[in-house]
Amino acid sequence: MQQEFTVARWGHFGVPVLVFPTAGGDAEEIERNHLVDACAGLLEAGRVKIYSCDSVAGRALATFSGSPEYRMWLLNQFHHAVRHELVPAIRADMGGSAQRIVTAGASIGAFNAVALLCRFPDTFEAAIGMSGTYRIRRFLEDRWSEDLFFASPLDFLPGLDGDDLQLLQQRRVILASGEGAHEDIGESWALADVLGSKGVPNRVDSWGPETIHDWPTWWRMLPQYLEELC
Repeated sequence: MQQEFTVARWGHFGVPVLVFPTAGGDAEEIERNHLVDACAGLLEAGRVKIYSCDSVAGRALATFSGSPEYRMWLLNQFHHAVRHELVPAIRADMGGSAQRIVTAGASIGAFNAVALLCRFPDTFEAAIGMSGTYRIRRFLEDRWSEDLFFASPLDFLPGLDGDDLQLLQQRRVILASGEGAHEDIGESWALADVLGSKGVPNRVDSWGPETIHDWPTWWRMLPQYLEELC
């Protein structure tokens, strides 16, 4: 990405969980906003070890930094940085374990969580997308490039086949969304339709019209789904 990015961690052992920040968030955003506290029981029990990193590409998307082509390039590079730099660091921190990682995130973080699982099913075990924003061309002036194609599940999944698809069909995707203020469950259904058409196990969970796009929603969602997956 031609820049540094920060990684933070919480816990001592357990299933590694990589939580992506919201659009402009940094590696410690989930701690400041008490999402780590919401998972305290799982951390203390050694069920999970949580990691997070700066939302480098998400920040560029949200602030419309540079040209659309630059933002698409950065998004693709961010995914590769996670896979080829951050994942080896997580495995080393876990004592060299090769176990697969669960991804999670809210808003644009949900997009990254699901996209990384779909791109690298040999590396990631399951994805938890909370209040996800999956149709990201709105941040790109409706432009398109190969970088966007390879970074966006809505673009590359329809043509996916072979070994990568067979691996992905053994993974799980949970798409959770409220239907209250600033939520759009249609984003989750659009992605679920594509996943389902390729035989990828997934489900959409509606948390109802009282559930809004904010941290208290994700305090409830994340520990519930980590209990289920970990």
